[in-house]
Amino acid sequence: MEASQKPEEKLRYLLSGNEAVALGCREAGVHLGAGYPGTPSTEILETIARMVPEMYVQWSPNEKVGLEVAAGAAFSGARALSTQKHVGLNVAADPLMTLAYTGVEGGLVVVTADDPELHSSQNEQDNRHFARFAKLPMLEPSDSQEAKDYIAVGMDISEEFDVPVLFRMTTRISHSKGIVEAGETQKPAIRGFTKNPLKYVMVPGHARPRHAYVEERLVKLRAFAETSDLNRIEWGDKKLGIVSAGAAYVQAREKLPEASFLKLGMSYPLPLEKIRAFAEQVDRLLVIEELDPFFEEQLKAAGIVCEGKNVTGLLGELTPGRLGAGLVREGMLGASTEVAEGAEVLPRPPVLCPGCPHRGVFFELKKQRGNVFGDIGCYTLGALPPLSAMDTCLDMGASIGNAIGASKVSDGKKPIFATIGDGTFLHSGMTGLLDAVYNRANITVVILDNRITAMTGGQEHPSTGHTLMGEEAFDVDLEGLVRALGVEHVENVMNHDLEDVQAALQAAQEHQGVSVILAEAPCALMPYKIKETPYEIIEDACTGCRLCLQTGCPSISLTGTLTAEGRQRAVIDTETCTGCGLCPQTCNDHAIMLVSEEVTV
Repeated sequence: MEASQKPEEKLRYLLSGNEAVALGCREAGVHLGAGYPGTPSTEILETIARMVPEMYVQWSPNEKVGLEVAAGAAFSGARALSTQKHVGLNVAADPLMTLAYTGVEGGLVVVTADDPELHSSQNEQDNRHFARFAKLPMLEPSDSQEAKDYIAVGMDISEEFDVPVLFRMTTRISHSKGIVEAGETQKPAIRGFTKNPLKYVMVPGHARPRHAYVEERLVKLRAFAETSDLNRIEWGDKKLGIVSAGAAYVQAREKLPEASFLKLGMSYPLPLEKIRAFAEQVDRLLVIEELDPFFEEQLKAAGIVCEGKNVTGLLGELTPGRLGAGLVREGMLGASTEVAEGAEVLPRPPVLCPGCPHRGVFFELKKQRGNVFGDIGCYTLGALPPLSAMDTCLDMGASIGNAIGASKVSDGKKPIFATIGDGTFLHSGMTGLLDAVYNRANITVVILDNRITAMTGGQEHPSTGHTLMGEEAFDVDLEGLVRALGVEHVENVMNHDLEDVQAALQAAQEHQGVSVILAEAPCALMPYKIKETPYEIIEDACTGCRLCLQTGCPSISLTGTLTAEGRQRAVIDTETCTGCGLCPQTCNDHAIMLVSEEVTV
């Protein structure tokens, strides 16, 4: 993004939706961005940090704090952006619902990046419902150009109507690339904070009249939706009219290019009268949308005859194949025009990376034969074979609370563990640990400390020592923090040392009450890839016992060569092996050695 160009030039870039949002922030003169990394939203703030130096951005410990930071900037008359994935908005819902009452002084756009098909999420919720729930306007771009353009539009709506604006991205829009034409750059001034307790102090006596304001504002927003260019009609064959938005609009355009379209850029509130007039001019009205019948139900409630979910279904991302099959089934598309999506691909489940520090902990946890309550992070993969050492995954921070509940109804025959990453612990695990100490739970909490937010690509957090903008920062002392919360039994272990991990797990079980194990080792990939001297398997010494395979390391496989007993021997891919040293500790035959070691007979 070059900083200067002649006024008459229209620069074009190839940008993902997330990168386009960053460019939109620069052009809209956004002053501050705050959020929490979560796929598919992560790259928005990362791109801003690299490419928009005039804008302040930060990772907050969680999404709630991130939205509160952005709200504080907006209260102070600045333009602000809050970013999170769809489940992150659940965490931020508390301030969001009341922000609908307080309104804002400067512009505030709240990005929610939904994940149809659960590419990297634990649920498939449709966050369009948040707009209706909170009575807030929602914009929904369908490509990178709109992702850029709608940021400025959202800021304008926010300031005109004194309201936070929800901005719905999806994985397909966030990560697909398209040509984006740059526009003019605004330089709005920061107006400053104006004291107004009746507006900003939401005690019941102040909130009651603000609720009336919310309802009045919604009426005005509905009128705006009816005339806004965000919602446009594209006339084609009037035998079929389609109402759609976002990525679903793109898929529908591809499958039914001759149909008439009412393309919605504003997902809520809907321009019902505009849709009604459109419906009266077409023979058949079809609503094409992913996930829930959010549009369809509102249209039917308004007496507009339409159909939708009979074609698109309720589950997953609306791929061309799924949409095409539904259109054929309902007689809207000839079967001969549909092309199969391709041969079925063999499943390839994700695995912990070679050298991942979490592997040793789960290898030993499995031996404890306890109940292991898990959390959100790379380490969630510890639930998969062959490790199979984690039993639950609910939401960020849930592992400790789940373990507390289980301990209170347990017969005591099995130890109870909670596993949680350092970033997730700082996000929402601290209060759970405080609960465990306060209510005297008999559990062991394993904090998997790799000093990075690894699952979303290596973002900084309060114990990494740096901010999103690259500045040095306070580095949280996790042991000191844990002890300050009242935990007396704390042990530090190195993840790759299996004897150390095993001893700590057993010692924790002997302690009555809350124990915390700080399992420390850096991520194998971030901030740089760790690549020590690799290991190799001495073929003649390998008996094919397969114990090394139980670590689940993708660098270890079977060769096909057989021992005298007919067992396949193992082999290590020295190109991917990081030399972490875990597998030699599992080998009873001493068949695994460093490549640099000389073998003497």
